[in-house]
Amino acid sequence: MSFRSAGFRPAALGGMIALVFALSASVVMAQDAKPAEAAPANATTAAQKSSAGAPGVDALPSAPADSGKQASAEPSAAASAAQPAAPAEVAAVAKPGDAAAGQGKAAACGACHGMDGNSTDAQYPKLAGQHESYIVRQLTHFKAGQRQNPIMMGMAAPLSEQDMHDLGAYFASKQSLPGVADAALVQQGETLFRQGDVERGIPACMACHSIDGRGNPGAAYPQLTSQHAQYVEKTLKAWRDGTTWGEDAQAKIMPAIAKKLDDKDIAALSSYVEGLHVNDAAGPNKPATP
Repeated sequence: MSFRSAGFRPAALGGMIALVFALSASVVMAQDAKPAEAAPANATTAAQKSSAGAPGVDALPSAPADSGKQASAEPSAAASAAQPAAPAEVAAVAKPGDAAAGQGKAAACGACHGMDGNSTDAQYPKLAGQHESYIVRQLTHFKAGQRQNPIMMGMAAPLSEQDMHDLGAYFASKQSLPGVADAALVQQGETLFRQGDVERGIPACMACHSIDGRGNPGAAYPQLTSQHAQYVEKTLKAWRDGTTWGEDAQAKIMPAIAKKLDDKDIAALSSYVEGLHVNDAAGPNKPATP
């Protein structure tokens, strides 16, 4: 069976051709539409790849599973940034003094205070048997300029806290040599030292410095035993005139008491202190028999 071409009209042939083109275009458009519908599912991945390859472009938000991790990480990072950086070095804490180490460091002190802490010049105090804590306290005041003395301020300036403890331990291990009191001043000096003067508001010296003059290291009250009368007298008069050895309450105790002492009181006390000494058999830093 065959068809004759003369049986088709030109108008019908044109319509068929137009229909074929329309169907072809529909197929093509349908195929193009499928990737477009799938695009949203892969938009995040494509955008991340694009931003990774393009510097300066902000990344799009991650998928829901990642966003939780990112949110939890941000506060931690902010907290870390807010914390101050740890110091490169931690300051060394001073240990209890080492008397052996202090002996070598005390060589510069010997010119005034004696190599064993028993000064031969009465204008310089004896350091033998003095408490480590008290020596450290005074050296700290000299270094800070709270206690004024040109020589001692210069000597204390280069010392570390450990140096001060070592020096204090060395001198504390020594025993002060006994002095001699003026017999004419003993009675008045002993009365003031042991009883004070209630009417004038003068407390007994032994209340802080103990009956044998050994002091009280826990409360930082110094040893007075066998101290040079000349040094004690000079110091009491300086306190009476307003000199202080610091700004704390403890440093203001003696200036307040010294203001109530007259020259005779100071002379008697100074002499009595020089003659006050511990029993030789007791040894350094041990209580003596009253």
